[in-house]
Amino acid sequence: MQSIEKADKIIELAKRRGFFWPSYEIYGGTSGFVTFGPLGAVLKRRIEDKFREFYTRPLGILEIESSVILPSKVFEASGHIDHFKEPLVECTKCKRKFRADHLLQEQAKMSDTETEKLNLEELKKEIANHKVRCPDCGGALGEPRYFMTMFATTIGPYSDAVGYGRPEAAQSIFVEFRRLWELARERLPFGVVQIGHALRNEISPRQGPIRLREFTIMDVEYFFDPEDPNCVQLKDVENETLQLVRAETKMKGEKTHTTVTVREALQKGFIKAEWQAYFMAMAKRFLRELGVPDEKQRFMEKLEWERAHYSTQSFDQEILLERWGWTEVSGHAYRTDYDLKKHMEASGVDMRVFKEGRRFIPHVVEPSFGSDRLVYVAVELAYRAKEDRVLLSLPRELAPVHLRVYPLVGKDGLPEKAMQLCQDLAK
Repeated sequence: MQSIEKADKIIELAKRRGFFWPSYEIYGGTSGFVTFGPLGAVLKRRIEDKFREFYTRPLGILEIESSVILPSKVFEASGHIDHFKEPLVECTKCKRKFRADHLLQEQAKMSDTETEKLNLEELKKEIANHKVRCPDCGGALGEPRYFMTMFATTIGPYSDAVGYGRPEAAQSIFVEFRRLWELARERLPFGVVQIGHALRNEISPRQGPIRLREFTIMDVEYFFDPEDPNCVQLKDVENETLQLVRAETKMKGEKTHTTVTVREALQKGFIKAEWQAYFMAMAKRFLRELGVPDEKQRFMEKLEWERAHYSTQSFDQEILLERWGWTEVSGHAYRTDYDLKKHMEASGVDMRVFKEGRRFIPHVVEPSFGSDRLVYVAVELAYRAKEDRVLLSLPRELAPVHLRVYPLVGKDGLPEKAMQLCQDLAK
């Protein structure tokens, strides 16, 4: 109860001080959308700049910016149209719609590992067995069905020119790979980052800024030779410890973590790719820079049926929050050559590279962050109460306000002097 009250205080503080609030409030609001106010917009930008400075610049990662709407053929090739679906269930009484697996987790206390692998028939059976009802009106639930969570639109005046709002920034990087390869001087390894808006038509987002329908994603795609997979930067992080919740542990119904160094995780085969291990260690350090202590961080390995269709190994970086418990803040996927191969097959464009007499499709690892979630994380971890005052102890480089000038009194020329001083400092 105390954590819920604190979370409510944080949300109220965010509204009052201008960090963030629900969008379209004058029309009753729409869940899954937030507006970042004057302080929140600056804090979000500082986090993204910190990401560039800390995470991407040391490796000389290229940055691009591309459109949010992509033609359907991109997602047909990538497999998103076939796989980007979630189980939906509708209340027969009030007609509200919900994620079927989330209701089982909330009302039947089933784990996400248990619900993730259930098909529609199995979901229906479990809902009946556990007498799961509508959380709003208590009504009975209808038949589960799949709902595509990509926003669909048409491009131009032609109804057959279908497009989708991108659910990730990665596909824009993959479809532009040939040109990016040339700009990287045709040398591996190299990486590309894109920071921009993404859209996911979530069925029932109910976690404030944690789960949004429109959000800012920070995707890195790092390409390397699968026959030369060594990470030259590994020595910089090999002694960093990681708290891993391994897939085999989850299979036993447990979520206890194993603490290992990066080097040990690779030697024992817990992490398959050196570059993946490197970016996971850097992600831990990046969150530490945002104020997240090591003991509140862990990496949760996804089971085979939990992984995205393009991934051969995935970890979610989770942190411990007051209200929502362990919450994902970044994902780390080893995508192999899946995406480039699929776009090569669909487009007929050769995505192979030439190196030392060989032609091959590079492999790729992907760290992906949501900067909106990180804004909430930074505010919650910075929240302090001192007697009857609320303080935000944000890291100095993230603080949206570094200096303000206030006249002690509103007379004797002090307001004018304060304004002149502000103007001088601004210059």
